[in-house]
Amino acid sequence: MPKHKLVVQKYGGTSLATPARIEKVADRIISYIKRGYDIMTVVSAMGHTTDELIELARKINPYPSERELDMLISTGEQISSSLLAMALHKRKADAVSFTGVQVGILTDKYHTKARIIEIDASRIKKALRQNRIVVVAGFQGRTCDEDIATLGRGGSDLSAVALASVLKADVCEIYTDVEGIYTADPRVVKGARKLDCISFDEMLELASRGAQVMQTRAVEVAKKYNIPLHVRSSLSNKEGTIIMERKPSLEEPVVRGVTLTEREAKITVCQVPDKAGMAAKIFSELAASNLNIDMIVQNVSHKRITDISFTVGKDEAYASLATTKRVAKKIGAANVLYDEDIAKVSIVGIGMKAHSGVANAMFKALAKAKINIEMISTSEISISCVVRRKQGKSAARALHRAFGLGSS
Repeated sequence: MPKHKLVVQKYGGTSLATPARIEKVADRIISYIKRGYDIMTVVSAMGHTTDELIELARKINPYPSERELDMLISTGEQISSSLLAMALHKRKADAVSFTGVQVGILTDKYHTKARIIEIDASRIKKALRQNRIVVVAGFQGRTCDEDIATLGRGGSDLSAVALASVLKADVCEIYTDVEGIYTADPRVVKGARKLDCISFDEMLELASRGAQVMQTRAVEVAKKYNIPLHVRSSLSNKEGTIIMERKPSLEEPVVRGVTLTEREAKITVCQVPDKAGMAAKIFSELAASNLNIDMIVQNVSHKRITDISFTVGKDEAYASLATTKRVAKKIGAANVLYDEDIAKVSIVGIGMKAHSGVANAMFKALAKAKINIEMISTSEISISCVVRRKQGKSAARALHRAFGLGSS
């Protein structure tokens, strides 16, 4: 391995959205090389390329094969990696671009949301020993059947962190269009404050509850292998937010952040027979289809029947609905309701472990804003509520104010 410090950098779609921005990324990489670092870069597709490719696919076939969809959407990152390598060549740098397949990322067979099994990074290590700048197309790998598979929304984060762990990088930098991790989405909550440092556990909760800065699975890998992450803006040289293992301070804030996601849908199975094993039958079939469920609520049974509601991500909503309708018929339930007019608002903080009354304060703040709660979910360091989508932003702002998270 190289004697210099190794930095793995990941650049998101907004950082690479135009030729001019790709040029700026190349300049940033060169500045690191001049300071004596070895650089391995992971890139996302330019701008909204992936969404545009999915839209194009659905114009051809509303229900495209997931295998063929992976063949299509994996091309976006390949374009970015080759263009960035070209920009580095223009600066007389020795750079080489690779696909996820070429750098030995092996995944399972679940197309569009594959999980990494192992990585053979020998080709990257060889290039780094030759003092080359390595540029890897993120978001992708290959199955044991030699097919291309993608790693789910935000999968380039996972590519970067997984490669950083295998290469034993000193740090993994995540470049995006915001300057770090904020107490809330600054585009939604005016006065949201940037955090200098946040724990892996808090970031995991923020990501899983809807913060779109980092992919949840990427944070899980970083925590498992204790890889410090530096989330920062590619549009400035300011320091961002460090995500790392940390112990809470003596006066740790009760709540560290508020998240809002409008990318969820609610499915309700009506009049489920109130017998042992009914819920297991529903959720085992969803699990067998590799569909991820978020919040679950079962109503109290009064007449030997009950309703079961759960939320899923918008990307998996239609597949989840189809599976649920199929199993509902099997178990003798009535109709299945679908509602995508919802939002989920959450509060997160390690300080919640040692403080009582946090849920009460949250519910009071929402009541004061005249926002009705439809579902509630809790963990040791987070509380989430489902509300009407049109009230989601108001809910996030109300909670941000209630817990005093804004800039002074």
